[in-house]
Amino acid sequence: MSSYSAQQSSISENNRSRILQYLYHNGISSRAQIAKAIELTPAAITKITAKLLFRDVIEETGDMEGDKNRRSIGLNLNCAKYHVVGVKFARSLVQIAVFDLKCNRISLTDLPTVDEEHIPETVEQIRATVRQLIADDSSIVAVGMAVPGPYLVEEGRTALVSSMQGWRQVNFIKEFSEAFNVPVFVEQDARAGALAQFLFNPELSEGSLAYYLLGEGIGLGIIDNGSIYYGAHGTATEIGHISVDVNGKPCDCGNIGCLERYCSANAIHERLNEQPSIVPGCEAMTHAQACTALFAKAAAGDKAAMDLTSEVARYIGYGAVNIINAFNPTHIVLGDIISQAGQPLLDEVKKVVRERTIPEVGHDTKITLSNLPTDATVSGAAAVAITNFLEHPSMFFDVA
Repeated sequence: MSSYSAQQSSISENNRSRILQYLYHNGISSRAQIAKAIELTPAAITKITAKLLFRDVIEETGDMEGDKNRRSIGLNLNCAKYHVVGVKFARSLVQIAVFDLKCNRISLTDLPTVDEEHIPETVEQIRATVRQLIADDSSIVAVGMAVPGPYLVEEGRTALVSSMQGWRQVNFIKEFSEAFNVPVFVEQDARAGALAQFLFNPELSEGSLAYYLLGEGIGLGIIDNGSIYYGAHGTATEIGHISVDVNGKPCDCGNIGCLERYCSANAIHERLNEQPSIVPGCEAMTHAQACTALFAKAAAGDKAAMDLTSEVARYIGYGAVNIINAFNPTHIVLGDIISQAGQPLLDEVKKVVRERTIPEVGHDTKITLSNLPTDATVSGAAAVAITNFLEHPSMFFDVA
């Protein structure tokens, strides 16, 4: 292909993407509305949408009112026609779900709890499960994966996975990129969660969004004016390995007093095992189950459970202070396992922020709990696939 042809192909792809993204975010629209919004000529819009209509990527929805009371034909992205698979990796937890393009969940599968010795078997089980899902559903066009950070984007592996180092040996690109007959996209879990919030919560699409992942690890994804922040190697925003106690607990990363050692699901479970009277039988529970049991007892008024939950929330608040000082986001969303502690957690985090940030900055940062109906990280894995569908449509259907 000549350089001119390649340039024209790139321009055409960009224009298709802009149309799809506009319809995705704005719903049913006329050709005139799209042309005005993305600054293309009506003739160009008509030509591009004709090909998209032919491929059944978009559909006509009938008459709608246009400018100056003229009748126009509405166009809509056919979100129900295309499905994606989202795979969440979280140390001991792997979830696999199927969604449509609007993140309506079609199915959700929890794999058996993962242990260090059986990670290779888990990888094979993921391949087999996803292959079966694709075989059973011809609408699936892509697979998105959300993996623990710090994720080395160019290498395809995680540099560190606290408390389960076996995941470091897994190269996600090598293991999965050619495993299925649809494209596979891999992203760090917190950034995937940020993408989910950005795509599926329109009110969060303006300004700077921070998704604060509170799960088996502690992570952070930043989207600033529509763009993900990566850093040089894709390992930026590793909030879980910021020290909050220079004389504190040692961490697998080599640092001391890392945030992750005080408020992750693993750290909470460790504390409960040291004080089993708070949640009897916690030793036999998974990390997520132990946290859920703790929060239930706290909600019921158990003082020891309330005190531990409050202590965890304060550490999460210290992390929020660092997020505000380092990135000054418009909005921080708390998500994953620990966010299930609910309003008491949120209130304590906000209290710490009020105490420890510059008033003008902290006051203007909105902090909320995730409101996604499905876990934001598995939704985020789907969002990674959906984003690529919208940005690179020619990967998924013939537009010639």
